[in-house]
Amino acid sequence: MRLGKKIKRSLVYLLVRFCFFFINLIPRKLALKFGTGIGKLTWHFSKKDRIQIEKNLNWVYKDKLTPVQREQISREFFIFSGKNLIDVIRFKKHFKTEIFPLVTIEGLEFLHEAFNRKKGMIGITGHIGNFELMAAYLCTLEYDFAVIAREMYDKRIDEILVSNRTSMGVTNISTTDPPIKIIKWLKKNNGLGVLIDTDSHRVKSEFIEWFGKPAYTSVGQTILGLKTGSAFLPLACVRIDDNHYHIIIRPIIDIPLSGDISIDAIEITSACVRELESIINNYKSQWIWLHDRWHTKQEKSS
Repeated sequence: MRLGKKIKRSLVYLLVRFCFFFINLIPRKLALKFGTGIGKLTWHFSKKDRIQIEKNLNWVYKDKLTPVQREQISREFFIFSGKNLIDVIRFKKHFKTEIFPLVTIEGLEFLHEAFNRKKGMIGITGHIGNFELMAAYLCTLEYDFAVIAREMYDKRIDEILVSNRTSMGVTNISTTDPPIKIIKWLKKNNGLGVLIDTDSHRVKSEFIEWFGKPAYTSVGQTILGLKTGSAFLPLACVRIDDNHYHIIIRPIIDIPLSGDISIDAIEITSACVRELESIINNYKSQWIWLHDRWHTKQEKSS
């Protein structure tokens, strides 16, 4: 690694450590104002991201949204992201006393039903609202949960983030871990959270329609779930008024299986995507429109 790059990474690491110290030192109300300010500044200076958001919103909603509405969604996304990050940083010291009481949940009966089947549960979600908080909250219930997370480029920063996550009782599974680790976890009737809304070639993926257009979507977790007989639950944690949170759990995806695991994985994942789309439609400002979701193109058959 070049010296300049090494110094830059060390400075970023020190900044992350300082943020964790500072954000946990001040009251939540003041910390959220800080997060709002960071979000506004990031939005203002991230021209490339604003263009990508505008492009995606225009493609999905066309004339259903005015230019003013699209700009508002773009700006709110950065503000909400800043606030969500603040609460995640405050997990270790303030989750139980300060954040937990602000969370409501709907569809808890579907979660219980999934675990009552005794074959594990896979929670299918995306970068909607505060997905880190959702995992922490579900770990306060009577079940064990793990999340599949991508390792950070800097091991020191990765250790901070993983430590923050595991302090809430969440088990961390890396994208580089062997599939057998996930299978063993599910066979113990545990829960697994998976983000499926980014264009990635690091995991087994197939083209599945997102808002009417084929997008490269992870199906690896669905294949493993089919092998273990696990229940699939679409879910998300969204930010609501007064800086509270609301967890939405949709019914178990139960569809007739063909017996062809590849086909069934696509069908189940597609059903999960439809549920996530409906949540995104209701909370447009809380999804990562800045991500180039449709970057990988599907080859046209001759």
